[in-house]
Amino acid sequence: MGAGSPHLIGWSGDAVADSVLAVIDADTTVIEFSVWGGWDRSLAGQARIVLDKCLAEHPTGIVVDLHELSDPHAASAPLWLTACSQGAAMEPPVTIALCARANAPLARRMTRLGARDWLVLYAGVSQARAAVAGRRVLHNRMHLALPPDPAAAISARSLVSDACREWDLEHLHQRARLVVSELVVNAAEHAGTDVEVIVSPRGSGAAAALHLAVYDGDPILPRLRDPVTGPLGPSLEDRGLGLRIVGAAASAWGALPARSGKLVWAIVRGRPETG
Repeated sequence: MGAGSPHLIGWSGDAVADSVLAVIDADTTVIEFSVWGGWDRSLAGQARIVLDKCLAEHPTGIVVDLHELSDPHAASAPLWLTACSQGAAMEPPVTIALCARANAPLARRMTRLGARDWLVLYAGVSQARAAVAGRRVLHNRMHLALPPDPAAAISARSLVSDACREWDLEHLHQRARLVVSELVVNAAEHAGTDVEVIVSPRGSGAAAALHLAVYDGDPILPRLRDPVTGPLGPSLEDRGLGLRIVGAAASAWGALPARSGKLVWAIVRGRPETG
């Protein structure tokens, strides 16, 4: 996808959606990815899409639960190994822990493919979750708890300004303030719950970016809507326009279910200069 394209986890009217689920833990930023049912071309395509979106969020780690996956020929093994390789190549690396029965054909095939030295298979999800959560802690992060009030966006913008100064990312200052403002206003207006904002740097040098995460207590994921057109053109009160602003200003953005609501995230990167 190009810059500004949304990375939303969720479908409507898709039967395969009942076989793939990704949920993020707001405290550890570990994503639990579950896939179940019979492995076929359709399920493989959806699993790849969701894994890509999980990696785009750049979480602490991803726990992949394969206990309920029916894959007697271990045809899904290349997908999981590729995901592990992609996560390891990210900066900072994203740990991917696979949970499967040790005697399952899938576990045996991954071992035969040479994953023994760098891939750990866990018997249980809770064990994998604890191991992944303890591997990486984001020391450089700023956190702010806000009330469900659109005016709280003022405090969120101030937090982003402080973060950009602290991490020498002032070239991202204006776009990051715009993005976090829209995300907080959307959360306050639609969720009506307390809002948490977490800001953290990602990458370094020319690849440096700012990661913005907004949690709220509403489990309904946001969706882009077409602007409502009136006599004077698109309505400025249509909050779907706010997400379009996020899409235009951020390099990537998306949403994930969380244990007690949802997380909406965005990554703001520097843009190449045009001659």
